[in-house]
Amino acid sequence: MIPPDDSLLKYENPVLVRKKSPKDRPLKVSPQQSADSAPVPPPPKPKSDSSEAIKQGNEEVLNIILPPREWTEGSQHWVQQVSSAPCTRTDVIHLEERLDTKLQQRQARETGICPVRRELYSQCFDEIIRQVTINCAERGLLLLRVRDEIQMTIAAYQTLYESSVAFGIRKALQAEEGKADMEKRLSELQDEKEVLRKQLDEQKAKCDATEKREAEKRQVEEKKYLEDIQFLKRSNHQLKAQLEGIITPKK
Repeated sequence: MIPPDDSLLKYENPVLVRKKSPKDRPLKVSPQQSADSAPVPPPPKPKSDSSEAIKQGNEEVLNIILPPREWTEGSQHWVQQVSSAPCTRTDVIHLEERLDTKLQQRQARETGICPVRRELYSQCFDEIIRQVTINCAERGLLLLRVRDEIQMTIAAYQTLYESSVAFGIRKALQAEEGKADMEKRLSELQDEKEVLRKQLDEQKAKCDATEKREAEKRQVEEKKYLEDIQFLKRSNHQLKAQLEGIITPKK
């Protein structure tokens, strides 16, 4: 037999439960059998005193709070119930030592979220509930309410954490999608910028060439105009001299 995983919660020795076979049938009494040969029912058990009744009630409550664990090995079915042995001060000290040892063996983190540490402390709390329930079922039921409330609160925080993580992942994915679109748009704008820059350079080169050509043309025209003005001035001066020679009488 391979025992299940070791736990801080104290259990009794496993018990092999025999499965009913379809061949097993209840015995039938023959109709020829007389009433005297019928099995005699056992005598009634004497009523237990109050302490035994309280102990039995505490054990029933204990089995309800911490149900037995079951496992199957081949065709064998094993059942292991929670121990109903009373607890002593030595057992509490031993429980603390086992808790510290398991925390070190399983390398549980001392701070932050740690499933291993949470599992071990949950087992330790169940063992405390078992020890208390044996002496007082009411205190055990109250601790059970505390345990269930703590587990419900942890589950609520875990759900909230998972939903927040999922929300963050969705936002991150949306941001990545938007980032890809923005990068694509940025690349397109950069390409458009390069095209426009080339066009601007071409237009500047054309403008410079036009300005240079017009400047040379203007210089040529200005030079021609100056020559024409000088020619007209000389012609005017000659005509003026001829006119004065004609108008002035000879002595």
